[in-house]
Amino acid sequence: MIFDDIREFISHLEDSGQLVRIKEEVDPVLEITEITDRVSKNHGPALLFENVKGSGIPLLINTFGSYDRMSQALGVQQFSDITERFSSLLKMDLEKTFGQKIDVLLEVYKLTKAKPKVVQKAPCQEIVKTDDLSLFDYPVLKCWPEDGGRFITLPLVITKNPETGRQNMGMYRLQVFDEKTTGMHWHTHHDGAVNYRKAADGKEKLEVAVALGGDPITIYSATAPLPYEIDELLFAGFLRGKPVEVVKAKTVDLLVPARAEVILEGYVEPGETRREGPFGDHTGYYSLADDYPVFHLTCITQRKDPVYPATVVGKPPMEDCYLGKATERIFLPFIKAVIPEIVDVNLPLEGVFHNCALISIDKTLPHQARKVISAVWGLGQMMFTKFIVIVDKDVDVYNPSEVAWRAFNNVDARRDILITEGPVDVLDHSSDTPKVGAKMGIDATRKWADEGYEREWPADIEMSEEVKQRVDRRWSEYGL
Repeated sequence: MIFDDIREFISHLEDSGQLVRIKEEVDPVLEITEITDRVSKNHGPALLFENVKGSGIPLLINTFGSYDRMSQALGVQQFSDITERFSSLLKMDLEKTFGQKIDVLLEVYKLTKAKPKVVQKAPCQEIVKTDDLSLFDYPVLKCWPEDGGRFITLPLVITKNPETGRQNMGMYRLQVFDEKTTGMHWHTHHDGAVNYRKAADGKEKLEVAVALGGDPITIYSATAPLPYEIDELLFAGFLRGKPVEVVKAKTVDLLVPARAEVILEGYVEPGETRREGPFGDHTGYYSLADDYPVFHLTCITQRKDPVYPATVVGKPPMEDCYLGKATERIFLPFIKAVIPEIVDVNLPLEGVFHNCALISIDKTLPHQARKVISAVWGLGQMMFTKFIVIVDKDVDVYNPSEVAWRAFNNVDARRDILITEGPVDVLDHSSDTPKVGAKMGIDATRKWADEGYEREWPADIEMSEEVKQRVDRRWSEYGL
């Protein structure tokens, strides 16, 4: 089922017992975080806070906070369904049957029809305000005690490349400084930051629109690590199987999701920065205060009765973990298309998606694990991965205990560990200098003679199949 806005998803979650309405007054300063964190850690439901102190607007949180809800948000039963859709696009070969080729062509046709659909009238513009603007009308959260202030945590930030006119949509937190200004926390590698630098080079203001809410797939798409200049709204349209409706913003030359709850319109001045943070981040640590561009608010449009969507990040597991795991499954076919020997990838929650990758490969060449490690570090945002562990194809990378057993037994530290230096995530606090640090690749595969291993590699301990079957047949006799 594909949902056209967050309201439809709320109704679906409530009907299926996956949403709880909280009618008691709660404080957006720390209290909502503590409630949500407890629910998240127990894999609990989505929460709709209907009585937020200081605001008449309800707050929705933990919307995507389980594998099941994340799958439903994407309109599928399980992650593998959408992985297969992308696999079909990337495996158009002569071995396919005629029917399979037709299926692939239908997927390509959907992609060509995924371009956002411009409408003239939109729910997100039922109310238009250009005077008496205040971001504090909304239930903006202060999440953690040492946070530098209150933050908009689930914004869809829309900008345009001033050279090509192509739009980009990313999710970058906004610290609310006052009624009309926020920080704009885009890291140097973010597409929004690239557009900002292009505008600043020309001494131009960069127009910005921030959508709060929209359909679940569009919200997810803002987090997807797409190549630069690939429109996230186009990507969302492909995932939805139908276009995202967009409308021209009122005061900036940008198209915004028509069925969003709130749209913040404004601009970022070239060269203007302000101290932003600290912020309790998805790493489980505070990201430190630093200077970031400033977003100036010029207009607010919204529905008559908006819902304010938010999220809280911190020590995993939390809601953002399931967004990240969806990305892992969706983009696996693209990774395998570039590195075909890869069988599966697991980015464990404890690695916060840019610190650790567990990868199984179909090993057919000497030192192939080293080749894969180097290739992974060359893949977009995978370049930030601090630890890569490579295992053989028969190892279940979704069983960290098995991966650890293989690594602890198979690895000779001098032979099998590759250490290099390069880019690390901006949020990495372990390196001596920001954005640059050491990374480790670990070859935990079985070693071959033509890799220099001159001993006999021991076989795994396995019971014979005949004995397994005999015990299966007699199990009820044992009284166990």
